Amino acid sequence: MLLNKPEQQLRRDLQGIASDLRWSAVDIKVIAERLHQAGNPADAQALLRMCEVFEKTEARLVSYANEVKAHKINLST
Repeated sequence: MLLNKPEQQLRRDLQGIASDLRWSAVDIKVIAERLHQAGNPADAQALLRMCEVFEKTEARLVSYANEVKAHKINLST
């Protein structure tokens, strides 16, 4: 069964936000490494904890997008 337009848009939005979180985490990890090398391990650790939250949220959003695709979450027009 095909997705209707609102479901397609929801799936695209969920995937897009998940991708944004993934790339934000990658960038933040680079900054955290620089902070650590500059002698600021406490702030580096704080950023890495933030990345963990981003990664968990990304996984949840991808899961929701997959549920939309499998019609476990649907929107009626």
